[in-house]
Amino acid sequence: MNEAERIGPMGRAEERRARQRGGRRAAPKRRRSSGAAGKSGIRRLFTWKKILGTFFGLCLLGMGAFIVLYMMIGIPEGNADAKRQSNIYKYSDGAIMARDGKVNREVVDLSRVPKGVRLTFVAAENKTFYKDAGVDLKGTARGLFNTLSGRGAQGGSTITQQYVKNYYLTQEQTVSRKLKELVISLKLDREKSKDYILAGYINTSYYGRNAYGIQAAAQAYYRTDAEKLTVAQGAYLAALLQAPSQYDWAVASPAGKKLVKARWNYVLDNMVDEGWLSQSERAGMKFPVPKEPRPAPGMEGQKGYLVNAANTALEKRLVAEGTASDAKEAEAMVNAGGWTVTLNIDKKKQAALEKSVKQQLTSKLDPEKRKVDGDVQAGAASVNPKTGAVVAMYGGVDYFKHYMNNATRADYQPASTFKPVILAAALDEQAKTQDGKPITANTIYDGTSKRQVVDDGTKVGFAPENEDDENYGKITVQTAMNKSVNSVFAQMGVDVGMTDVVDVAGKLGMDTKDMEAVPAQTLGSMGASPLQMAGVYATLANHGKKVTPALVKSAEHLNKTVTMPDPVGDQAVSREAADSVTSVLTGVVDDGTAQRSVRYNPERDGQQVAGKTGTSDNNKSAWFTGYTPNLVTSVGLFGEDAKTHAQVPMYKAAGKDRINGGDFPALIWAEYTFGVMGDTSKFDLDTQQGAAVQPTWTPTPTREPTQEPSQEPTTEEPSSSPPPTTEEPSTSPPPSPSTTPPTFTPPTSPGTTPPNDGGGDPFDPVKPGNGQDQ
Repeated sequence: MNEAERIGPMGRAEERRARQRGGRRAAPKRRRSSGAAGKSGIRRLFTWKKILGTFFGLCLLGMGAFIVLYMMIGIPEGNADAKRQSNIYKYSDGAIMARDGKVNREVVDLSRVPKGVRLTFVAAENKTFYKDAGVDLKGTARGLFNTLSGRGAQGGSTITQQYVKNYYLTQEQTVSRKLKELVISLKLDREKSKDYILAGYINTSYYGRNAYGIQAAAQAYYRTDAEKLTVAQGAYLAALLQAPSQYDWAVASPAGKKLVKARWNYVLDNMVDEGWLSQSERAGMKFPVPKEPRPAPGMEGQKGYLVNAANTALEKRLVAEGTASDAKEAEAMVNAGGWTVTLNIDKKKQAALEKSVKQQLTSKLDPEKRKVDGDVQAGAASVNPKTGAVVAMYGGVDYFKHYMNNATRADYQPASTFKPVILAAALDEQAKTQDGKPITANTIYDGTSKRQVVDDGTKVGFAPENEDDENYGKITVQTAMNKSVNSVFAQMGVDVGMTDVVDVAGKLGMDTKDMEAVPAQTLGSMGASPLQMAGVYATLANHGKKVTPALVKSAEHLNKTVTMPDPVGDQAVSREAADSVTSVLTGVVDDGTAQRSVRYNPERDGQQVAGKTGTSDNNKSAWFTGYTPNLVTSVGLFGEDAKTHAQVPMYKAAGKDRINGGDFPALIWAEYTFGVMGDTSKFDLDTQQGAAVQPTWTPTPTREPTQEPSQEPTTEEPSSSPPPTTEEPSTSPPPSPSTTPPTFTPPTSPGTTPPNDGGGDPFDPVKPGNGQDQ
């Protein structure tokens, strides 16, 4: 009889009762499994008493360590000015380009700053400033954790802590620095008055525009002294401290302007909540738009544009690699000085680009004779497509005269320079027309002006007008690119799918976060900068491998070297798609809207060129982005009111009826490129499409509109076409080349009269158009 049978049910019940009441009868011993034994061992090792004891022990240890630190660390002498050094900026060959100026700071007594203005900083940064002990324990703990985990610090510092970091310590992200900041802040709060700390904070903070302290900031942004600032102006300066460069009204993007306005409102609303500002006063305040900046000495000409752009690139990298937690901290680190920044700018190419803009554009503008001439702004960026290096950049006529960098601004439409992106998407996605034919350079589309775009048999409510309302009838994609036919690319965008078009645009390097996937985008109605478009075309020139233009070659600070990312990335689109677009774009130069400025330029010397013109709605911008195998350059002209900086048309500028992409932008591009290219290399293209293919037939144009959205021909598009005086659009696909020979001989010498692109002829300006994209 085993143990269980001997005890029986009654015995087991009695045993349970005895165990529950702690009875005298001992339960019979049972064997336990090894798992149960292990569990019991773990419980013995980790009891609640031991866990609590360990926790309190660590707390006591931490408190003891902090007490030791508190006793050891004193308030050091302020040395922010003594430690600050100049930054040195160099060309790619090591020659010095510029040094930044001395510190622009004038300390003012707090009594000279209106009380309401003082309180804007408290409302912006630390509402409990007058009540707290000088530290934010939660924020500091979070900062220490993020530093230990490699994430960098994140907000939460009090005004006292920020002042300590600015004046007594450095911007470096280490645990020791954070602990010192905590101790010094506690001591400073005990030993000094709140007004002393607030005065130190507003006098040492960096406000952008090389302004350190509230007096320098008041002069830089409002041309007044700190004692004359209004509460509204003070709220802007207080809001500015969160991100000085991003929130500077003179250079802020539309998103940046929205953010700083929101921050400004936040500051004033906090003041109302704290009882520091009445609701009626708050309601009557309007946003105080700052005045134009006055650049620092030594930054004249193009230097200021290049230095600022390099600083921005370095700051972004510091955030990306975790050295700085955000843009504000990165900017403070760069402005603290001691950096040696080497740019990819080639000194000779930079000089050549500046010279070509002067000779081809600015020397021909006369604002005294024509007011509109004062509204024309030029920007350009030149990139090596094999390395991604930005070898030259033109930001404007002079950093002292026009603060905004026209090479990096992204608030003007790129217009028809976006059309190659649509074709790249079609080829990379292997898209088809409405009737199921693959889209290639030879696909026939309806080029009728104002033709309704169709999607799966349904009109989408978009019917773009061609330049000068020109009807082309049935034309190939190649000819549509050459002539920049809006109606064709609007239909192609829908055929591909606008979501895919936007996706490919992002892969090629455009900023697509605010780009809507709608047919109207096919006209290039989004914003883009010359630097951005140079990157897109550099990716095409690099056979589809992503090229992100890199302005900074290297950056060093004391013993630290910032690692810059490789500008050349992975395949963005297939090589065949990229090379096919390049092949098509050679037709724009040889047979399209860039002929007069580029194809027949006497300095070309047989160089193979691909490129695209663009003229935006109402002639507010004009572009030419083009490339040889070794150099990509994007040139943009922008209509900007000289006083209000609003976007305005450029009609009649330089005495021309209309400024088109094939005009000044292409002329600037040609003089610069053909002057510095150094060789006449050819494109190595993996494609059987486009204008680089030997011609086999020639379409005969007609002006009669057709109704079919698209269909596929059976032969290839010619590499060049006769002048429009002899070319008529065709109403049907071309005959087979095996039975019908070519009907014309393409022009072979510059002596042949080149065709007029309908606005891109700088020698024979045409009447103003209807403002449609070209």
